[in-house]
Amino acid sequence: MPNILLGDDDEELTQLLQEYLQNHDIDCDCVHDGEAVMQRLKNTSTATAYDLLVLDIMMPKIDGLSVLRQLPAISDIPVIMLTAKGEEIDRIIGLELGADDYITKPCNPRELLARINAVIKRTRLSDSDSTLEHMPLPESRLHLDQNQRLCQIDGTELQVTGTEFDLLLALLKKKGEVVSKAWLSEHVLQRELQPFDRSLDVHVSRLRKKLQPFHDEPIKAIRGKGYQLVL
Repeated sequence: MPNILLGDDDEELTQLLQEYLQNHDIDCDCVHDGEAVMQRLKNTSTATAYDLLVLDIMMPKIDGLSVLRQLPAISDIPVIMLTAKGEEIDRIIGLELGADDYITKPCNPRELLARINAVIKRTRLSDSDSTLEHMPLPESRLHLDQNQRLCQIDGTELQVTGTEFDLLLALLKKKGEVVSKAWLSEHVLQRELQPFDRSLDVHVSRLRKKLQPFHDEPIKAIRGKGYQLVL
């Protein structure tokens, strides 16, 4: 049974979401400021128990973006951001800081549940019957350890988020091919590609920056078609 931490200062909303998620077999702890989120995750016993963090951007004491900046030092927990409708810059910054996904407020509990299940599914590698899982890994300068979720290039370990690992794995398994954004969204983000959704582009941009010390153009963007890994 998944266990998530929900950080949001709207107590009425968190109670509603908590009840909904628990009715769908997801344990949910709630805190109402960024400082409390950090304290929970710094506590080893509770941090290891959480499968995912749902994090509001606008919170007292420590805002959500500041939490994201500090998070890598204490936890590798996957994160779904809650952002205000229309605040695209917050979503982009959050994804650049390592969030796995986002959902806008006011959010539909059913959609949040779907996003939570998709991220946890990727993290736990439970999709053993997917097309992606059965594709062989081609020869490459990249080495991806699918069991330990580790990434190396030329023997140097790269620090990547869970979503970045899955994206790189998908591109590597289709190395040399131009992979459409729609296919990547479906197989990596576990959802259909939506108009004006830049999540995938931001994740690719972060990967490019991490790979560029080893190759000038590690991931090509093919206009109107998708992305191609060339390493």
